[in-house]
Parts: sequence; C-alpha cells; structure tokens
Amino acid sequence: MCDALGNEKGPKYQRLALGIEREIREGRLPTGTKLPAHRLLAHQLNITAGTVSRAYRELERLGLVSSRVGDGTYVKLNGEGPAGEEGFRNAISLDDSVVDLSRNKHIPGQDVALLGQALEAIARQPRVLAELSDYTPEGGLHRYREAGAQWFRHSQVDVRPEQVLCTNGAQHALMACLPAIVKPGETVATEQLSYPGLISAARQLGIRLEGVEVDCDGLVPEALDDVCRNTRISVLYCTPTLQNPTTSNMPVARREALAAVCRKHNLIIIEDDAHGLLSTERPPALQVFAPERTLLISSLSKAVSAGLRVGYVQVPETLWNRLAGAIRASCWMATPLSLEVASQWILDGTADRLRLAQIEEVERRKAIVEPLLQRLNYHSRLDCSHFWIEIPEPWRAIEIEESLRQKRVLVKSSEAFAVGRRAVPQFIRASVSSTEADDQLEQGFQALVGALNDVPREDLLARPEGLWW
Repeated sequence: MCDALGNEKGPKYQRLALGIEREIREGRLPTGTKLPAHRLLAHQLNITAGTVSRAYRELERLGLVSSRVGDGTYVKLNGEGPAGEEGFRNAISLDDSVVDLSRNKHIPGQDVALLGQALEAIARQPRVLAELSDYTPEGGLHRYREAGAQWFRHSQVDVRPEQVLCTNGAQHALMACLPAIVKPGETVATEQLSYPGLISAARQLGIRLEGVEVDCDGLVPEALDDVCRNTRISVLYCTPTLQNPTTSNMPVARREALAAVCRKHNLIIIEDDAHGLLSTERPPALQVFAPERTLLISSLSKAVSAGLRVGYVQVPETLWNRLAGAIRASCWMATPLSLEVASQWILDGTADRLRLAQIEEVERRKAIVEPLLQRLNYHSRLDCSHFWIEIPEPWRAIEIEESLRQKRVLVKSSEAFAVGRRAVPQFIRASVSSTEADDQLEQGFQALVGALNDVPREDLLARPEGLWW
C-alpha cells in the first residue's frame, strides 16, 4: 500500500481512499484483510494520522471496510453495499446448490393447507367480506384485538383488548414504536449485539443506537445504568427472551433489576418477544415488571406464518394515541384479511397448535446437526432455532462467513448484529430453520465444521463457566 496515494489530484485523504478502494475492487486486498494501523500507514506514506483516519472513514461510508475500536479496520465482504443498505434480506433467491443457514424463519408446515381452508371459509361469509373491503380502526377490529390479547398470554402477560394495537408484523410494530417515542437524532439503548431489523430501522429514521454490555444472562442492568449516566437515553430496545443472536434468556431477578434501572432513568422500553413465543420454559415478559413504560411486541411470524404479516403491540394507556397515530401515518391500518385469518386461528386454537408444531420441528432439526458441533464452543437453547458458534482467535467470523459463502453455504457473522464501534466478539449464527431438506441442513453444518478444522483443538474447548466472550 506504499503507492496508495497514486498520482491523482485532490486532497490526500481522497487520493488515499481511492487508492485503497482500487486495491479492494481489483482483489489485491481480499475480504477480511486488516488494514494498517493509522499511525503506521501515516508513517509509511509520510502523511498525518488524521489523513489516514479521514480516508478510512470515507471507505467505511462506501461500505468497503468496517472499523471497531480496539480491533482495527478490515475489508468487508465482497458484494456488500454501502452502510445505509446493510441488513438482512427477508427473502433470498437461491438455486438448489446453495445451503442457507443465515436466516431465522418460520418453517412452513400445516399452515399452508390451513390457509387455503381459512380463505375458503371467509369467502362464504358476505358480512365478513364487506368488513374486509372497507377501512377499519387503526388499532384493528375488536375481535382482532381480542385475539391479540389472547396471543400475549404466551408472553405470560394478561392484557385487555383495549391495550392492543394490530400491525403488519413485528417489524412494522417496531417502525411504528420508534418514531412515536423517539425523535431523529436521539439515542436508543440496546444490546451490544442486537436485532438487525432495529439497526436498519434506526438508520432509516435517523436514530442513534448505543450498545450496552451483555453477558450469558442478557443485557447487564449496571451497564445500562452507566450508559444512562453518560449519554442522554430515553428508550431501551431489548429482547429478554431467546435474545437474537446470543440465545440468552434473562432470569427473573435481572428483569426486575432492569425494570428498576429504567424507572430510575425514566426510560420507555420496547420489548421484542417475537422469538420468545418459541420458548416453552420462560419467565414472564419484562412488561410484567414495568407495565407502565413497556411497549411489548409480539407476532405470528416466527411461530405460525411469516407471510400473514400479523403483529401486535401492547401499549400503555399514556402512549396509545402516539402509537395509533404512527400506524395511521404508515399504513392507515393493518391488513384486515391477514388479521381475520390470524384471529380465527388464535381464537379457535389453531395458532397454538401450529406454534407447538414449529417448536417440535426446530427440536427435530437441531437433533440432526447438534452431534456435529460437539467439539465447538456454542450457545443455544432447546427451542431456539439457531446456534451461536464461537470463532477462536486469530480467526475472524467474517472470514469464516466468506469462506463458507464461496462453498455456497450462507451463515451470518457477529458483525451483522453489532451496535456501536466497539470490538465485536467473534461468533457465527447458524440457523436450522431456513433450509428445506434434512440432507441440505446436514450438508451445511458439515461445511461449517469443516471450515474450522484447521483451528487448533485447544482453542475449541468451552470457556470456563461464567465467561461470555
């Protein structure tokens, strides 16, 4: 990189950025390459460290590198777009030779046939069809909200239909909650490793995110307290049950402590329980410990049917009008046809039978591949549809992700979940729910284990109890 400045005209930082970009695009700096430290490169090129910093920031803006405090600056995955376009895709066009372990998704089953039957039944009800063809209240018809209140019982929360707002899935619920209670430029606290849909939503809405330390029990209340002392925070977004991606389940004592910190700093809580619906042994939702300040999000997407796009928000009375206004502004109302099907399924017990069938299928698939992971250090739970697999030093998760991509196996590295600019723990998320056939699933996990075969075996031993990363 000694000639990275080239002969172009213009400010030195732009010339340096162009030179490094050319090296990346022409393959001389491959994915995962660590760029020189700022001061070292400045010394080599006889420029200031500030010039190098500006060049690296420009490359990061273009989506070509990623930087983490204490870790350095690395070339990103080939084909990744600019930072503003990052995030998970809800659907991926794949040929039969690609094995997808990268997504946590609903596994289709009996819901496909049941959907056809439900639509046929609705078609024979003229009064219902007339309702579905017209506008409905922004919160949904009463029977839809009644179904939502019943669905929240899986979160061990007892709510009235009047407290429920219906949405087009959990992501729409989040996109309604955020602008209703957070202004552009304000900061939301969340787990250091968090849901990529939150990261994308915050970027779209101009909201800052502040990562908070987590451990094997989830978000650390004392760390949140420290963040609130030093940064102006008004909202906490968190996933206490089956946290994505770390798989942690926050115990009751910690939920109580976290609720106390939120009261101390007057934080509004957005609790995402979309994955928690798959947990058969779980504590009550965080909402139970702070009902006056918690917006609880639930949906059918992971447990029953992704395509229905049905979600619910349990809203404190003081915030009802704000959330209702956000739904009107985004779509006027959640789609009545989807809510009609979902409500019938919830109220007659079909949705719960599908939820339990989903849990059984996740457990069956995990039993197929878990023996392959015996020599690896990973985290998961019985009802969790993915494994959170540690990548030992000096390897980086993004290198393993790219290596597997070249073998036509898709996984997600910890970079996709990282909030803030701190060093990222090196893990891979591999899901059992996004492949169609068992042989594909086994093939994908065999490739993942094979990618780690060259790592020294002593590095693959589990860490001492009590340590997280």
